[in-house]
Amino acid sequence: MAPGDHERNMALVRRPWTQAERRVVLNGLFGRLLIAIEPVICSIVFGSLTIALMFLPLPASANLTRWESAIIIAPIFGLVTIAFVLYATFVLLTPVRALLQTFSPIFIVDGYVRYRRADRHTEADSNGYIAVLNEDRRAVAEWPSLGETPVPDSLRPALVEFSFYGGIHRIDGRSTGILPESMPAMGVGNNVPRL
Repeated sequence: MAPGDHERNMALVRRPWTQAERRVVLNGLFGRLLIAIEPVICSIVFGSLTIALMFLPLPASANLTRWESAIIIAPIFGLVTIAFVLYATFVLLTPVRALLQTFSPIFIVDGYVRYRRADRHTEADSNGYIAVLNEDRRAVAEWPSLGETPVPDSLRPALVEFSFYGGIHRIDGRSTGILPESMPAMGVGNNVPRL
C-alpha cells in the first residue's frame, strides 16, 4: 500500500457486513469443513498410530522389535499424518480467510468503474483488470479479471460496493456474483446445474 493509500482509504464510506452476507460466507466455510473432515480424521488416525508405534509396547506376536517399528514404520505414518494435515489446511485456508475478511468493512464509492485490457504483466488466466475509482478518478483498488473474453478499455460512473479481499460486490445496487445472494446450508447443492 502506498503512503497516501491509508489516508484515502480512511476517507471512504464504509459499512459492516450484513448477517445475510456473513451467513453466505459461513455456509461456504461449513461446506469446506465437510470436505476437510476426511483428512482431519485420517491425520488423527495416522498420528495416533505414529505415537503408538513409538511409545507403546508391541504385542508379543509382532515380527518387528519396538526399535524397528519406531525407526521404520513410525516415520512413514508420521509423513502421512503431515500430508493429511497439510491437505486439510489447504482445503480450509481460503474460506477461513474469507470469513476473517467479513470483519473488515465493505467500502462504498460513488465514483467510477474502470475496465482495462490485459497487458504484458497480466497473469495467464486473467483477461484484464477492473478498478474502482473515486470521484477524482483516482484508483482506489484494482483486481485482475478472470475469463476468456478480453476486457475492453472503458470507464463508467457507478455506485460501487467492494472489499479489498473479495473485489466488487455490487455496481449500482446489482450484485456482481462475487458474493452470492444466498448459499444452501453447508454449501451442499451449490453446484447443481441450473436449467
